[in-house]
Amino acid sequence: MPTPKEALQGYIDAWNAGDAEAIIALFADDAVIVDPYGTPPHEGRDAIRAFYEGGVKTGAKLSLDTPIRGSHGDRAAMAFTVELALEGAARRIRVIDVMTFDEHGKISRMEAHWGPDDMEQS
Repeated sequence: MPTPKEALQGYIDAWNAGDAEAIIALFADDAVIVDPYGTPPHEGRDAIRAFYEGGVKTGAKLSLDTPIRGSHGDRAAMAFTVELALEGAARRIRVIDVMTFDEHGKISRMEAHWGPDDMEQS
């Protein structure tokens, strides 16, 4: 079972490889994704699959801004930048993801913290 930090590095690596299946495998079957935080959640395996299959198809690339951070509990966080083409223009989104892990080392909740002022043209 990977550590939370290893799981988050695996998330970045799988995203950049366009491997939605590897990302989905990191999540518990009943996981919840809130991306961006404050919007309706994506709940359960089917919603997670749809979210990540659609996401990797955009061709977006993720790069860490700082090392992945762990905790003394069941969470880890990472600050990263998303580079993608959106509406015909190159965009950059600055994000902090906070992931909660279950007792099996699977992600049970993912919250992506970013807002309109974290998106800019690149």
